[in-house]
Amino acid sequence: MSGEVIVDVCGLEQPEPLLRALAALDGLASGDYLHLLSHRDPILLYPMLAQQGFLCESVERAGVIHVLIWRAGDTAAEQAARTLSA
Repeated sequence: MSGEVIVDVCGLEQPEPLLRALAALDGLASGDYLHLLSHRDPILLYPMLAQQGFLCESVERAGVIHVLIWRAGDTAAEQAARTLSA
């Protein structure tokens, strides 16, 4: 079963959003994905995700950036995340 882990970093100043996102990734179980809500595109996070074996998609809705992050190869998490982003 896949689960969504939501972390809202809207309004926080750097480096707090980055630190919270990375901390949440450490706790992801198989089938889980991180749904990061941010008021800015977390461009510094993307290369870190790739280095650590994560994939992501981002979309902006009503001024909020939604970044969906899952471990590469975790098809259950990827399917759940992509369903949400559709």
